[in-house]
Amino acid sequence: MSRQSPFVTILLLLISIFCWGSVFPVSKLVLDQMSQNSLVVWRFSIAALCLVACLLVKRERWPMLSFKQYAWLLFISLIGVGGFNLLLFTGVKHTAATNGALVMALSPLVTALMVAALSRKWLSRTQALSLSIGLAGVLLVITKGSWQTLAQFQFNQGDLTIIIAMLLWSAYTTASQKVTGWLPLLPFTLVSMLAGDAFILAFNSIQGGIHPVTELLQLPLQGIMAVIYIGVFGTVVGYVFFLNAVQRLGSAPAALFFNLIPVCAALTAIIMGQTVTPVQISGMAIVLCGLMLPQLMKLLRPRTAEQPCQS
Repeated sequence: MSRQSPFVTILLLLISIFCWGSVFPVSKLVLDQMSQNSLVVWRFSIAALCLVACLLVKRERWPMLSFKQYAWLLFISLIGVGGFNLLLFTGVKHTAATNGALVMALSPLVTALMVAALSRKWLSRTQALSLSIGLAGVLLVITKGSWQTLAQFQFNQGDLTIIIAMLLWSAYTTASQKVTGWLPLLPFTLVSMLAGDAFILAFNSIQGGIHPVTELLQLPLQGIMAVIYIGVFGTVVGYVFFLNAVQRLGSAPAALFFNLIPVCAALTAIIMGQTVTPVQISGMAIVLCGLMLPQLMKLLRPRTAEQPCQS
């Protein structure tokens, strides 16, 4: 693994999160004229083509892997990319968008708990507080300060589906830390995209009534550009930079930045001319405070230790 400064790693992670967050408002330009399943097919297909081109340009040799490694790689790719996207979009069809966002906001906490369970180490107080602050900020952004949204929250079939999707994503994030130890990022991401694409195509063939090519050709130029953006930036850039952070920072620290996705979605909405309330801006600030808390604690501890004891 080549050396990379923590600043560069976090910068690339922030770019990844922004790309993922921007997908939500950008996809609205497409989903009125294209089915969600067709959009996912094109998302992974475009991403796979870009990754193949990158591997050819870099002349990167495909690593030698054992059968066990290939089986593990295929398994986590199917559940973490194909299964996650299929269940997420299926769940969104049967529940409110706010409910889906609230469920997915639990992903950093679940990922941290999975990592802690596997390593048999409890979360530190700083980690727990950081996760709690970040979650509170995310809830503020999503609910727009209306806590009645939380009070009226009721589980339905769609919510349960999204919960399963969230668990699959957390498992994929946790497992990715191990995989990136023996497989470079580009091949890992390419396998993930191909597995996800195959999963969705197989589901579409069973379900029927999905025509990705016809739907794409019927889109206006703005819609086609939006699909390309989602495939290149919302997928290739998002996944490669996120997995890079998982490799260098660990699953739990990288997943903590997942809280910024609603923030980035709101920022993209502002850029696209949509309105964001002052309450949502306050929620964004709280999320940032939660992310910065561990670093602030590290800076304060040496200073505290240097101070002489007072009698």
